[in-house]
Parts: sequence; C-alpha cells; structure tokens
Amino acid sequence: MLVLVAPGQGSQKPGLLTPWLELPGVADRLAQWSAAIDLDLVHYGTEADADAIRDTAVAQPLLVATSLLSAFELLEGEPSQDAPGKAAQVAAFAGHSVGELTAAALTGVLTPLEALRVVRARGKAMAEAAAVTETGMSAVLGGEPEAVTAHLAKLGLTPANMNGAGQIVAAGTTEQLAALAADKPEKARVLPLKVAGAFHTDHMAPALPAMEAAVRDVTPGTPLTRYLSNYDGQVVDSGAEVVRRLVRQISAPVRWDLCMDTFQELGVTALIELCPGGTLTGLAKRALPQVERLALTSPDDLTAARELFAAHTSA
Repeated sequence: MLVLVAPGQGSQKPGLLTPWLELPGVADRLAQWSAAIDLDLVHYGTEADADAIRDTAVAQPLLVATSLLSAFELLEGEPSQDAPGKAAQVAAFAGHSVGELTAAALTGVLTPLEALRVVRARGKAMAEAAAVTETGMSAVLGGEPEAVTAHLAKLGLTPANMNGAGQIVAAGTTEQLAALAADKPEKARVLPLKVAGAFHTDHMAPALPAMEAAVRDVTPGTPLTRYLSNYDGQVVDSGAEVVRRLVRQISAPVRWDLCMDTFQELGVTALIELCPGGTLTGLAKRALPQVERLALTSPDDLTAARELFAAHTSA
C-alpha cells in the first residue's frame, strides 16, 4: 500500500527544475503554466538564487509546479477525472501545507492549472499578510511535545506545524522567535526556517478573503482516491470540503503528525515524496520506520521510484 506526499514551503532550493527540463514535454508544460499564472517558473526554477525563491509569492507556485511535474513522470501521465491512470493505484495522497494543493490536483479535486492559479493567489496573499508584521518560523527538535507546546505558549508563539517524529514548528514575531532561541525548551534544539512569515497562524487571517476569491469559480471534483487533510489527518471524500479546508488551512496548524498516524492505520507499506523530496521522508523515517521510503529529488530517482511504486501497488 503506497502513499504519495508533496513537500511544503522551505524545501525549495536553487536550480530544482533544471534536470526536469531535460525530459520531453516539460519545457512546453512549464511555459503554459507560467503564462497562465504570470510567473516565469523556468527562471525561478533554474536561474534564481535562494533569496529570490524564498519569496512566498514565488516559492509556493514553484513548489507545486515541481511536485506536479515529478508526479506526472512517476505516474506516466497527468491524472484526471476521466482518466485517473496510475493515480488510482495510490492508496492516499497528502501534502504538507502548500503541498496540499499538489495533492488536490493529483486526486482530481482540482485540475493542475486550477491548483497553480489558486496557489499563485495563495502565495501572493500570504506574502502580503506576512509583510504586515515581521514574523517567521523555527523548528523545535526534541523535547517532550506537551512541554514544548507549553513553552511556546509562554512565549506567545504558535505551534504552527505539529510534524511528529520529535518536531514542532513554532511561528510568531521575530522578537518571539529570538526569545525562543535564547530560552529553548528542555532537551530541545531550535532551528530557524527559510520561510518569510508565520504561516498557519492568526497572522495569516488577512489572506483568507483572497483565498476565498481564488476558489470561488472552482467546481471541485470528487477525489479519485484518498485525500488526507492537514487539518486533522483524516480522509476527506468530498471535493467541496477539500477546497473549503484548503482555504481554512492557511491560518490553522498543520497536523502532519495526524496524517502519519492515518498512514499507519491504513497499513501503508511505502511512501514516495515528490520533488523536492527529503523533508517528509525524513519525518517518516523516524515516525514510520517500518515503511519503505523514497524521496524524488531529480529524474535520476525515477527508476527506483517506479520500482517501489510497482512493488507496493496493484493494477
């Protein structure tokens, strides 16, 4: 039983699209997407430096585009309501934060172009919300979860991502994060993250109207297979409810720990993280050690990914 997962913001890195452009049809697809969302994905995915792609308005669509491209190569086609293809063999799809837009497209709730248009609006709106107050996020590694969350509350910080495997991401103002760096929870390390805002907190509330407007004309499809929500880690079988949660989630905590609990309850035996993979497979290594894992980082990983896919799915 296989799951496909899509990474979230902070996993982007310079040049992440360069090797994918060598594959047939990718350049044309990216040109179409770039024109549709008024963002040069090829430039940002090949030439732009780390500071340029740290911009939330750029990072989010770039990540969704890259994850979708890697998924289409793995699945040997673009899944749709009329032709789900190999996507129907996947036990469940899930994405971390902005990766939920990738999962929504791969399950047929949104078309890929709809997902990119929504994520473009999402990135812009969240960047604008983040500009109101200087905010950020830091990963808290280790410590007892209850003690960590209590410590964060004492400092006025929000546990924005409950990632499981001993990782909680704190979000708040730069002053609050500085206080956390100086006063760490017991037995924990603190690592600042490369994101430009306190995502999944009340600081993102100003972005909600723009997200609501972005999905207003979308007619969501019924998920082709299981879609797991960051909100509570549960399977959502209504396309309309998936879209409602995509809007709501920008100011609500990510419960990736609960998503991994559901993977375990479903009896998942393998997990493939779409490009740029690494973060979610790392969490799974600690939380789901019995599950085979593979992170897609470039087309060089596709052969191994297809072998793992075939070994853990049935036609």
